[in-house]
Amino acid sequence: EKRDQTAEQQAGQQPQLPSYTDAVKPAYPSVQYAPVATGDSGQPPATAGGGYAHSRPEGHDAVAIIEGGGGVGGGFEAGPSFSDPAMRRGFITRVYAVLMLQLLVTGIVVSVFTFSESVKKWVHTNLLFYYISFGVFIVVYLVIMCCKSVRRRFPCNMICLSIFTLAFSYMTGCIASFYNTQGVLIAMGICSIICIAISIFAVQTKIDFTMCSGLILVISLVFILFALACSISYAVVGASRLLDCVYGGVGALVFSIFLVYDTQQVVGGRKYELSPEEYVSGAMQLYLDVVYIFIYLLPLGSSN
Repeated sequence: EKRDQTAEQQAGQQPQLPSYTDAVKPAYPSVQYAPVATGDSGQPPATAGGGYAHSRPEGHDAVAIIEGGGGVGGGFEAGPSFSDPAMRRGFITRVYAVLMLQLLVTGIVVSVFTFSESVKKWVHTNLLFYYISFGVFIVVYLVIMCCKSVRRRFPCNMICLSIFTLAFSYMTGCIASFYNTQGVLIAMGICSIICIAISIFAVQTKIDFTMCSGLILVISLVFILFALACSISYAVVGASRLLDCVYGGVGALVFSIFLVYDTQQVVGGRKYELSPEEYVSGAMQLYLDVVYIFIYLLPLGSSN
């Protein structure tokens, strides 16, 4: 009878389950947890979009991503944001300071080759140096554009840029020496006006030319084919004043488009822009655009 009474008492007892907020002592060493706030339903609140209600742990900051431009080596890179106006102004100042020095050197060389008759005669009788400077120009240009460590490391980048500028200045002076002085001065004046106007347009316009890389590539290919056709015409028919003017006008127009594209990459605020380390690349591209516009304008202002 005692056994039956004990079994009935044990069967009648129901275990009491601990509530959500009751303190339960685990079998393992106790760990102090931060209290979790509960809502009306007795459950911890959910965060928007899933996840935990706690803040992100320290030491896991987000990585800033900047978008590189159309120069070689551009793309996405981890680093500080380039949207800081002071940093961008410093970059633009550095690019245009280097550009002004390049144009100054080229202007001096062109002036000597244009106004000095003795230099003209020497250049015309020693064209081998023109082809040597052309080879140096191609090699140094490829080294600067293809080697990121060269164009971003001082003073190696400035040494290569100086050699590049001297070689291309000699080439430009040789080309200008075959035109009369009046034509060279007219080309300089028109080139200055065009470049200033294009730079202002590139900064002020809402059209993003950096998104038109495909169209600019097509224009370049068409211009190359047109140049080959003109070369064949020169070889078969001979020199033509009209063809010279058409070829020069088309070439100046094409490189004016290039100047807009490169200016927007340097100034920034577009989809594609140059990174802070690419000031040598930016100055070199702008320099080539300006000088090529001058070269293609020479036939328009010269009578020979």
